[in-house]
Amino acid sequence: MKLYESAEDYLETILMLSEELEQVRSIDIVNKLGFSKPSISVAMKKLREQGLIKVDGDGAIHLLPQGREIAERVYERHTAIAEFLRRIGVDPETAAQEACKIEHDISEDTFQKLIAHSDGISEA
Repeated sequence: MKLYESAEDYLETILMLSEELEQVRSIDIVNKLGFSKPSISVAMKKLREQGLIKVDGDGAIHLLPQGREIAERVYERHTAIAEFLRRIGVDPETAAQEACKIEHDISEDTFQKLIAHSDGISEA
């Protein structure tokens, strides 16, 4: 399933928030991403319709298996790319911002080569 970059970002955000909070709600995503409540509501509806999340009766958002798989893949790419960029001397804030852009477009082959190469790079 090919998702839009924004859908991947929402899933990644839900995953990250679920590690910090007991329950993730739409307002938590609003606060984390700075988008409007209506925008988040529309996005959550689309993710529900795609079978990537469920929302329980209390309004708590949960990743379903396929949604979790996508979120974990995107998060792994984000953290690995940001770490690689920091190791080659990129400012940590810039590295995090640019990793967020790269994580969606990098091929699996290129990502694996980046990981293999990054093991040989010492901290800058």
